[in-house]
Amino acid sequence: MKQVSSITFGPCYGSLCFSAKRPTLLRFTHHFKFHSTRAMASHIVGLPRIGPKRELKFALESFWDGKSSAEELQNTAAGLRSCIWKQLADAGIKYIPSNTFSYYDQMLDTTAMLGAVPPRYGWKSSEVGLETYFSMARGNAHVPAMEMTKWFDTNYHYIVPELGPHIRFSYASHKAVDEFKEAKALGLDTVPVLIGPVSYLLLSKPARGTEQSFPPLSLLRYILPVYKEVVAELKAAGATWVQFDEPTLVWDLDANQLQAFAHAYSELESSLSGLNVLIETYFADVTAEAYKTLTSLKGVTGYGFDLVRGEKTLDLIKDGFPSGKHLFAGVVDGRNIWANNLASSLRTLQALEGIVGKDKIIVSTSCSLLHTAVDIVNETELDKEVKSWLAFAAQKVVEVNALAKALSGHKDEAFFSTNAAAQASRKSSPKVTNEAVQKAAAALKGSDLRRATNVAARLDAQQKKLNLPILPTTTIGSFPQTIDVRRVRREFKDKKISEEDYVNAMKEEINKVVKLQEELDIDVLVHGEPERNDMVEYFGEQLSGFAFTSNGWVQSYGSRCVKPPIIYGDVSRPKPMTVFWSLLAQGMTKRPIKGMLTGPVTILNWSFVRNDQPRFKTCYQIALAIKDEVEDLEKAGITVIQIDEPALREGLPLRKAEQALYLGWAVHSFRITNCGVQDTTQIHTHMCYSNFNDIIHSIIDMDADVITIENSKSDEKLLSVLPEGLKFGSGIGPGVYDVHSPRIPSDTELCVKIKNIIMVLENNMVWVNPDCGLKTRKYSEVKPALSNMVAAAKYNRQMLRRSD
Repeated sequence: MKQVSSITFGPCYGSLCFSAKRPTLLRFTHHFKFHSTRAMASHIVGLPRIGPKRELKFALESFWDGKSSAEELQNTAAGLRSCIWKQLADAGIKYIPSNTFSYYDQMLDTTAMLGAVPPRYGWKSSEVGLETYFSMARGNAHVPAMEMTKWFDTNYHYIVPELGPHIRFSYASHKAVDEFKEAKALGLDTVPVLIGPVSYLLLSKPARGTEQSFPPLSLLRYILPVYKEVVAELKAAGATWVQFDEPTLVWDLDANQLQAFAHAYSELESSLSGLNVLIETYFADVTAEAYKTLTSLKGVTGYGFDLVRGEKTLDLIKDGFPSGKHLFAGVVDGRNIWANNLASSLRTLQALEGIVGKDKIIVSTSCSLLHTAVDIVNETELDKEVKSWLAFAAQKVVEVNALAKALSGHKDEAFFSTNAAAQASRKSSPKVTNEAVQKAAAALKGSDLRRATNVAARLDAQQKKLNLPILPTTTIGSFPQTIDVRRVRREFKDKKISEEDYVNAMKEEINKVVKLQEELDIDVLVHGEPERNDMVEYFGEQLSGFAFTSNGWVQSYGSRCVKPPIIYGDVSRPKPMTVFWSLLAQGMTKRPIKGMLTGPVTILNWSFVRNDQPRFKTCYQIALAIKDEVEDLEKAGITVIQIDEPALREGLPLRKAEQALYLGWAVHSFRITNCGVQDTTQIHTHMCYSNFNDIIHSIIDMDADVITIENSKSDEKLLSVLPEGLKFGSGIGPGVYDVHSPRIPSDTELCVKIKNIIMVLENNMVWVNPDCGLKTRKYSEVKPALSNMVAAAKYNRQMLRRSD
């Protein structure tokens, strides 16, 4: 068989191209030999779908803005899918996934497939179309969006299904079959991927108007007929494999939940006959009970495990693996961007091969590569040494295939040697280590740093200084980033304009934002953050130990993408980061301006973090850097400082036994940042898109003066857990409207929301604010929404005064 010297994921041409207006190359070149006509035992759980240059993002936003048609959006999507499938085939991957592409979210796709559309969207047709689909994701002029929350412990978000006892499921989206046929027409036999029925239900919530004790899992028997229809169509279309993602198997499941898995796949057994069935788990170890349940499921051909984050699962496999079954061994990290230690992974695979059999082991990623950037080939400005330590999605595909080849006796010695040299370079590089930083962080481990007085006493001192009205209004920090703002930032970065011109442009934008807030009569103002690209990247760029990409985009939700910094070494703050801009804004108004910072836990969780030391050590280093910034802001006269921690909950380990340790050092890290400020300095924090009821005591233990929390998009379920904070006396701002929807809430609607909040919480505790920052919105949406919010706050103030 012919050998080639490189794998090139080349451009797609003709009808399969992306839009001609936005030509795109997916060019991933790697130098090692492989047998091009032989597909090795290799598998990819899932792939990034946004595109190497964010093609899907721009197509979605153009469609939402009415600038392009549904057909144009669909053509861009088809181009992305076909390129990816062809490139995986050319790279030698045997098990190529399909139906991992989504216009918004795979859980939402499954909701559409099941016809589980909430009644408020008025859906009545047999097929869920784009209008209904995007209304569920984003809301519309008449009704709000469905809840969005974090996908396990990642920074990816999913749309939470709303289910009740009266729902009628029906096969309402044929996307999985259509995409399989689409790949088949290109000559490619793919593995259709479905969110498994049990995980779908366990990740759902009771619908509006349904008792909150209602268990969505009780609907299992009603959704299985739809899954049977999907499977039947896939079989008729020629599918030979199907992959069910059941990630909830890594949770601490009770006997009833485990029994649901056994029941579901027993019911599906006859329908699945004639198909090879893979059940995929990821993100953590499975318990011994879950492992036993999983490996006993009827009609299942193979099992996929995360062997990067689930190292203990290795012991379960070694203790016993079902004869004749396939093991999809997830040894290549789908969550981080560090190059795989190929020698170590090969040893693991060889040990597993001795247990499961040579023809039954398939090399795989630990989870979908959705959580990594697309391709390091596009990074031309990264430090060369640091770049040699990294592997993005394209490189991970090659790592998977290189390991599969080596396992089959065709090891590429040169490729493995290059990898070993990079591993050694990272261990010994002086870029990684700063002894002074390590010593300072190590000294924090056993301490319990916190402010000297309790929150009630501090709030009294702060109120005397700030003199705020009851139900004070504020926003979360960012204001819309217009095309002009982004252009000026880009031109300054490219050195096309001077620093003076850049500062003047930012000053003008900040002045506009401050004046707008004064006109709206908001009580505590923000400067709008026009100088910031991303709330984590902005700070990382000013801290040591961080590296940055030009095109390392990762999907967060829908069209929203982030470019996570790469923490490769010890972290410190060389100089102040935000003081200049906060002082600039404070000089424009007599109202208090909030200093705006991202907290250490969020910087950690929203970065690609070094994996050569425990995460808490890196977090403490970041906390000390933010502490320096907090104290400089206070010295400069900024009396309200917000330290955002939206990612606190998402970093919570999936296994309960590991959660207390994480919460201990995460909360400690936050307190480190502000333990030295005066009582009169008011410390805010903000959190969003998470289930908080299980960590409410840790949130309180953070000891912030004011906590603003996403509430509106989660259907105000937060209010059921917040009263526990009453005895601690902290200020609380449950968000009153969803900023990730273009919908503008009326003042009447907001009046009712605020009234509901103050019926639960003490009046003197409540702040009025949106759910999150306004960066992704337009001024045409922000102005009326904030105006209505302030009007609603003032109305409720009047009502409270009358009742006194």
